[in-house]
Amino acid sequence: MAPDDETNSEADGPDSKRTQPNDSSDSDTDRNRPNGSGGSNDEPSDTMRERAGESRVKLWLLLDANRWVIATVPLVFVFVGIVLFGHLDPESLVAAVASGDPIETLFQAFVTATITSVTLVVSINSLVLSQELGSLGDQRERMEGAMSFRADVEDDLGVPAAPPEPSAFLRALIDAVQSRANDLQAAAGRELAAADRISAYVESLTSHADEVSDRLEGEQFGTFNVLFAALDFNYSWKIYEARRLRNEFHDDLSEEAQDALDSVINTLTYYGPAREHFKTLYFQWELINLSRAMLYAAIPTLIISSSAILYLDNLGSVTGTTAGVHNLVLVVAAASAVSLLPFAILLSFMLRIATVAKRTLSIGPFILRSANRSREIEWE
Repeated sequence: MAPDDETNSEADGPDSKRTQPNDSSDSDTDRNRPNGSGGSNDEPSDTMRERAGESRVKLWLLLDANRWVIATVPLVFVFVGIVLFGHLDPESLVAAVASGDPIETLFQAFVTATITSVTLVVSINSLVLSQELGSLGDQRERMEGAMSFRADVEDDLGVPAAPPEPSAFLRALIDAVQSRANDLQAAAGRELAAADRISAYVESLTSHADEVSDRLEGEQFGTFNVLFAALDFNYSWKIYEARRLRNEFHDDLSEEAQDALDSVINTLTYYGPAREHFKTLYFQWELINLSRAMLYAAIPTLIISSSAILYLDNLGSVTGTTAGVHNLVLVVAAASAVSLLPFAILLSFMLRIATVAKRTLSIGPFILRSANRSREIEWE
């Protein structure tokens, strides 16, 4: 099994050719960009969208788009769908209300579903967040683990104190990787057999690191921009390539070059735990926002659903037509859309959380999907 960045785990097809359908400009860039294998096309693309092999629009909807905007999409479909059917058969709803109680039945179901779903989701989120609670000993152990990791990073980077902000902390690691990669190229020189391979590896690493570092600059934790930029840095593949160079050219590399290569690998290994830690914190942040949003949305939902049960069963309560559609249909459509608001909010938040979780299932350099990359890489 070939090592790979954990963010590649969601792709359904091979990405070893590093081309992206429907985006020729990105594909051309990938074909021309050097990689750590000395020019072979086995390195995955830098951005998560290119590694996933999915369209820009799809990943924008799943990850980058505002969650409140995404939540309105199913509500619009519900409203338009009900109005469309009401326009095609304008008398069906009126006749059904005259002969039975479809509106009462529908909105009673909405009331039950709202109370049940909001209670269930908030309870589950509370259970997840309860892991942050613990005894004094547990909290002290967590504190010692965090301080120990920061101390190791500070010793490795040679700084008195690592930045406290997540985006600045990740930037410090990425900038250190760039600096040590440049030291590696200088130590390798131009006479070694591995010089070209190392030069290609360093160029690929530094250009990608510089791009991710720029995206992290000034970003505030709590927004998805920090995690999105961090996901684009395929550090696992870079670790694999560095270890491959070290083992393949061990006899050719000078002691200084070997030490520089080890420094690059060591600094890269700090990036994985740091990113996973900040991803966990972001998930907790989003679950809190989700719980709060669903609680807020439940209030207008219950008001609208209850009002529909009480007042819309009377045919005389809503009369007339608008654009050829009975006003009762429009009111029922709007009330139905509002009643589904908690579900739409849950859908929009969980789409992002589930997508990120799927792309980061493994912290180690393994492929968690079916791929034919192993048939294309020259292992020997």
